[in-house]
Amino acid sequence: MSAAPGAGAHPHWPLPGAARLRDELLAAWGATDRGYHDRRHLAEVLARLDELADAGEPFDPVTVPLAAWFHDAVYARGADDEARSAAWAKRALTDLGREGPGTGGAAEVARLVLLTAAHAPRPDDTDGAALCDADLAVLASTPRRYAEYAADVRAEWAHVSDADFAAGRAAVLRDLVARPVLFTTSHARRTWERTARANVAAELARLARPGPA
Repeated sequence: MSAAPGAGAHPHWPLPGAARLRDELLAAWGATDRGYHDRRHLAEVLARLDELADAGEPFDPVTVPLAAWFHDAVYARGADDEARSAAWAKRALTDLGREGPGTGGAAEVARLVLLTAAHAPRPDDTDGAALCDADLAVLASTPRRYAEYAADVRAEWAHVSDADFAAGRAAVLRDLVARPVLFTTSHARRTWERTARANVAAELARLARPGPA
């Protein structure tokens, strides 16, 4: 994503009139210490939500994109990143008068942000399914994009040794592929699942080889 704070309207910003909040979020996503969890990731998640909407997947067209904007707004490589991002969403949206449970409401946006920690929405949670699937959709990228994604994740953990990174990363990936399905929406299962599993299997094979991760 090339937009910068103060760059004017953003095509995926769902709250007209809240430009200051948009720019604060763009600034957070543009922090120089980010590798994968940057504006490109935000843009890709929003584009995948467009794809899900075009495929007829039902989800709230304001609440879910808004949750996407917040879901990695805080990224400090900590176990509480999602909780801190959700807290920011709840505080910022309440300040905008959106404290209620309706479309774009603070509580619902915060709930969705928290779901991205485990990516395990309930089967009947269409909003959660759309957000989690869009967030994981990078797994179903082209081989070139997947390689860039894997390299960017490694860059974010450059302070960790190759051996420790490979062990930790492999554990995360094995947990994902152990699930019956990676994706919850019908469109994602139909069009992304096979490619995602192939990409993850290939990365696991690379991680198992000796040498730099």
